[in-house]
Amino acid sequence: MSQAEVITTMRDAIFTVIIAAAPMLAVAIVVGLIISIFQATTQIQESTIAFVPKIVAVLLALLLFSGFIMNTLRDFTLRMFASVVAGIN
Repeated sequence: MSQAEVITTMRDAIFTVIIAAAPMLAVAIVVGLIISIFQATTQIQESTIAFVPKIVAVLLALLLFSGFIMNTLRDFTLRMFASVVAGIN
């Protein structure tokens, strides 16, 4: 396996992780922004208020986007298996 193939494989792996994590990260950012705006308008400066809604929202996003995440990981795994088979031949 050449250096270019290793770099391409690592780039593909990092891109797959970013795509798989993006839905949960986006939901956490949106929920955090909404809670921050709520805290700023009501002047409630309790830092623990943001944790529970974020955790619930991220878990719901994980349930909602689990099919997309599994398809993304499956496609990556199939590409890796295909590259191993191509490297053997």
